[in-house]
Amino acid sequence: MPPLPKKKHSKKRKGGRTAHFGLSPVTLSDCPQCRLPKLPHRACPNCYYYNGRQVAVVS
Repeated sequence: MPPLPKKKHSKKRKGGRTAHFGLSPVTLSDCPQCRLPKLPHRACPNCYYYNGRQVAVVS
């Protein structure tokens, strides 16, 4: 049988532990080809350009 905690952890102890779990806002960068916002290090969802070249076929 595994060891069990002897006392219940308080709300303050739990809240202090999870205080830094907040979400940060999404950072967007401008596509150098079409100037629309896109996620960094991803192909542009509008023109499909990444690193100066087209990486997908526009249909």
